[in-house]
Amino acid sequence: MSRKSKVLLVLFVILAAANLYIILHHNPLADPFQEVLKKIISCCLFDSAYIGFILGYDKIVVLPVELYQNRELIWKLAKNDFKSKYAGSYLGIVWAFIQPVVTVLVYWFVFTVGARTDMTGETTYPFVLWLICGIVPWFFFSDALGQGTSALLSYEFLVKKVVFKISILPIIKVLSSLFIHLFLCAVTLILLILNGFYPTIYWIQLPYFSLCTFLLVLGMSYITCSIVVFFRDLGQIISIALQVGVWITPIMWHLDFLSRPMQILFKLNPVYYVVDGFRMALLDKMWFWEHFYSTAYFWIFTAFMFIFGALVFKRLKVHFADVL
Repeated sequence: MSRKSKVLLVLFVILAAANLYIILHHNPLADPFQEVLKKIISCCLFDSAYIGFILGYDKIVVLPVELYQNRELIWKLAKNDFKSKYAGSYLGIVWAFIQPVVTVLVYWFVFTVGARTDMTGETTYPFVLWLICGIVPWFFFSDALGQGTSALLSYEFLVKKVVFKISILPIIKVLSSLFIHLFLCAVTLILLILNGFYPTIYWIQLPYFSLCTFLLVLGMSYITCSIVVFFRDLGQIISIALQVGVWITPIMWHLDFLSRPMQILFKLNPVYYVVDGFRMALLDKMWFWEHFYSTAYFWIFTAFMFIFGALVFKRLKVHFADVL
């Protein structure tokens, strides 16, 4: 059996299991009509995604194969990239952790000391812990997207080398941001323990939600880094979008303050799935599969971003050296 046949068979089994779960899943609290509509839409999206993957298999798998074949080089360059960001400064990589810590302290002061507003909805957690659990994945997403967008511009000298696999450059930047994310995750766990929130089995979901963020931002980075070569203003647009995004995700306030239709609209933001996932794992003691439709939507969106990003990158990469 060829590799393509094996991959398609595995995905077919996953697709069949997902469709079966959707059909058998029943929420007694949900509106019957809305539940049937969700099931139809979900099954159609899953099946369409599988058919699209079959039709574009040869073009789609090129990028993942290149990344796997160059995994050792990617790891070495990612570590060098992380170290080089702060080379020459007295505190070195300590600066990578000072900014997120200061940001959290500012938000905590504004909302708990300054405004004195309860933004956590019906939860009983200290606001600073609720804030940290949500803002840590956002730090990773925003930093990785910004770095990933500038990957080709930062490594312009490598882009012009004909023999170099430039497809590995975005993932190098995203991995570099992952190092800071892992440190902040460790700090978050320590803070939770110091405040009486001791480890539970639900904490093992943190690697899953970190992987979700990693793949989402990687797919988006392949799109943005390809376009920014030809449209340099995109970097500034993304910077502004991230400043707005931290408020509409939401991170500093709870969705319970909104009406049901508005809550659904805000949940279409895929980053919300990760932010809410960190809080579910660390504070609410819930599993990600308990929100099946949100999980299905996130992975369909992420797969689309990655596939679309791979196709855009492949289409434009022949012109990168000429423009740069």
